[in-house]
Amino acid sequence: MKYLLIIGDGMADNPLPELGEKTPLEYANIPTMDALAGAGVLGSVLTVPESMPAGSDTAILSIFGCDPVLFHCGRAALEAAAKGIKLSPTDIAYRCNMITIDSSTQEAPIAFEEKKILSHSAGAISGETADILVTDLFNTPAFKEASEKAGISIYPGNSFRHIAVQSGRDGQPDVEFLTPPHDHIGDAIGQHLPKGGEGAEKLTELIRLSHEILEDHPINIKRRKNGELAANCIWFWAQGSAAELPSFEKKYGKSGSVISAVPLCQGIGALMGLEKITVEGATGELNTNYEGKVEAALKSLETHDFTVIHVEAPDECTHNGDLKGKLQAIEWIDSRVIKPLKEKLDCAGTKYKMMIISDHKTLMSTRGHCGEPVPFIIYDSCAEKQTGFRYNEKDAEKGVSIETGTKLLEMLFK
Repeated sequence: MKYLLIIGDGMADNPLPELGEKTPLEYANIPTMDALAGAGVLGSVLTVPESMPAGSDTAILSIFGCDPVLFHCGRAALEAAAKGIKLSPTDIAYRCNMITIDSSTQEAPIAFEEKKILSHSAGAISGETADILVTDLFNTPAFKEASEKAGISIYPGNSFRHIAVQSGRDGQPDVEFLTPPHDHIGDAIGQHLPKGGEGAEKLTELIRLSHEILEDHPINIKRRKNGELAANCIWFWAQGSAAELPSFEKKYGKSGSVISAVPLCQGIGALMGLEKITVEGATGELNTNYEGKVEAALKSLETHDFTVIHVEAPDECTHNGDLKGKLQAIEWIDSRVIKPLKEKLDCAGTKYKMMIISDHKTLMSTRGHCGEPVPFIIYDSCAEKQTGFRYNEKDAEKGVSIETGTKLLEMLFK
């Protein structure tokens, strides 16, 4: 028996007036997922503990069987693991996004604290461009001096997602408040800047200085001329210390792999001993290499018991306020990932079980995450049912109810 876990990041949502009070999962054309929901186990599961903030770090830890209350060490530490960054007990890791905030003009000057966050990803900036910008920033004399005083070094991420590491902190950040930029699109920057202690002041100063330097960087001048958003600021969030997670093979008795363009998912897998598989052209955006992920999954299953395919696109589209893109992402997961996987496994006569899940809700109404229960499917190729359910939030509430995501893989492997 082979096992697959398909995570459509942020697919789940609430009913939307523009969709006739349907959710994107209800509205989208997803015949394969609907068929699997009707032939398998459909249910609703709480992946984010009520005491914790909703996010992919808490939700995916839960789905992988690690209670976030016990194992959550900060998202950046998990992402650092994906990049092979070894954190010492005295290090603190931060996610360092390239973001877009308002630009001032002589005709319309705007105080720094009043500038609004326009994009958490600088308009989904390409990895090569993002790496050049952040490298230039940290090599600029004024910024280099300030970052060295703060004990911070940078690890470019080949996307808008970089990792910053602060040394000499005894594993404890001198910061009380950091916030994810994707939860505050359109908000003034001032209310969300780091708070609490000298460490927060140093991070705030680096954010402010990054804007002064990046605002008129030649790359950003060119991007504006081309109608693109400027990557004119950095943003620290998701701090964490050195992480340890249980061995996946010891916990479940299965070997496995993770296929994702997102370092968070890769990092959780790496810390649990799962193979990290990189697919050329996988971007974490709407236009990603869906077919390459399918091919990589099928090849991985030749030598492993279990593989994960994670698709970030629905989440990114929602953060960007792109409903059309979210619907397209959901439909492409159905037609370009799940359908060909099922067809090829069936054609080969492979016995398999497949779980399909949205790690958390990402709401078009707020462009942010939500910790409410999400729908999941467990389909067994050897034990089809006829329930008549479709894959959406409303039908899932009529199915089984699971109180914690940590039980999901036990159900899959049962």
